[in-house]
Amino acid sequence: MSATTQGRLRVAIVGGGISGLSTAWYLAKAAAAHGITLDYTVLEKADHWGGKVRTEHVEDFAETPFVVETGPDSFLTQKPWALQLARDLGLSDQLLGTNDDKRHVYVLRNGKPVIVPDGVFLIVPTKFKPFALSPLISPLGKLRMAFDLVIPPKRDDADETIADFVKRRLGAEAVDRLAEPMLAGIYNAEAEQQSILATFPRFRDLEKNHGSLTRGMLASRRKQARNSSNAAHGKVSAFVSFQGGTQTLIDALVPKLTGDLRLDTGVALIQPESDGTYTLTLEGGDSLTADAVVVAAAAYHTADLVRSLAPEAAAQLDRIRYVSTGTISIAFRTADIPRPLDGFGILMPSSERRPINAVTISSTKFDQRAPDGYVLMRVFFGGSRSPQSMHLDDAALLSMVRDQLRQVFGVEAEPLFHRIYRWWNANPQYDVGHLERVDQIEASLPDGLYVTGS
Repeated sequence: MSATTQGRLRVAIVGGGISGLSTAWYLAKAAAAHGITLDYTVLEKADHWGGKVRTEHVEDFAETPFVVETGPDSFLTQKPWALQLARDLGLSDQLLGTNDDKRHVYVLRNGKPVIVPDGVFLIVPTKFKPFALSPLISPLGKLRMAFDLVIPPKRDDADETIADFVKRRLGAEAVDRLAEPMLAGIYNAEAEQQSILATFPRFRDLEKNHGSLTRGMLASRRKQARNSSNAAHGKVSAFVSFQGGTQTLIDALVPKLTGDLRLDTGVALIQPESDGTYTLTLEGGDSLTADAVVVAAAAYHTADLVRSLAPEAAAQLDRIRYVSTGTISIAFRTADIPRPLDGFGILMPSSERRPINAVTISSTKFDQRAPDGYVLMRVFFGGSRSPQSMHLDDAALLSMVRDQLRQVFGVEAEPLFHRIYRWWNANPQYDVGHLERVDQIEASLPDGLYVTGS
């Protein structure tokens, strides 16, 4: 396009969540590195930046605040992009890793919390004795999981569901007690539909390269141990947040963006022009012209915007399912919890038929989340496992959650405070075939039009 060849590029970014904001940041860096003058505009329909990445500080109870997350509480360092962005923004000294010495996770079994045995990495046991002695899996279930060492690996690259993969390698009980609450729980997904390649490709790589998940994980652990001994000073937790909460990333990023940033600005229409540019009609009636457009929004919003431009891409975007999820953060005095868990929290398998999905003990998982002498919990509900809980009014939801905490932790005391957050149609479902679907979407877009985000 002529504007680009003349060394100037106009880009419109639709969506001011973390995907849209980070697109603006790295696009500006790339333009500067290539000597291109970049004029970019970020258009966000809401009244705040960052989408679901928001943090509230509750300061009414002690000298230090409670740090309450409305959306994600951390990011995964195995996927290095968020960590790299934090370092690029000069936030290295504010990074906060999990308390890995307390990294115990429980699974509810027959109404009772059972600790996941030491050495189990998500679904794969790597230490014999703790696993053999654990009551989490039955003796027959453990025997079936041991067959992973002799079952031939799948050699083709075809996708499959989490449930099919784990059942094939480790058995049905491992699906119920480990894979469904852990692997599917991370994505608020259904194990029977969730893509292994889109969400946990590492497990397929372990199977392909080592013939067994157990052998592959043991090899990975040995390699990690060697790397850690060679670079112990650079060790980073698997999950990382910030001392002041995840909104720290947004608060640091937005002031460094030098483009035209507009809140309360929705986009009604994107139209191609004969010269290869695009005209964006805003919901207020104004318009702007861009050489390229990046839509960083939910798939169903993106589909509506690109349907007239790229009907095949829109059709594939329409196929990406979403579920609604919520959390309630709730605080107590430590002394008010008769049966505390020594760990990060507890997962509820679907087979337990609970109206909640999990409880994270935020003040154990991370330091600086609650004052001394207090506990901050975060209860997850909704998704495909407890969708009915999304439709409870706030009073009924709080009552239900308190009843669940009473059963699991013995808590009878009134909470100090609570915060409810509901995210409607906000969690994309990465069903089998998702990666192929993304490839088809990208291949169907016209030049100068791009999509990103969740």
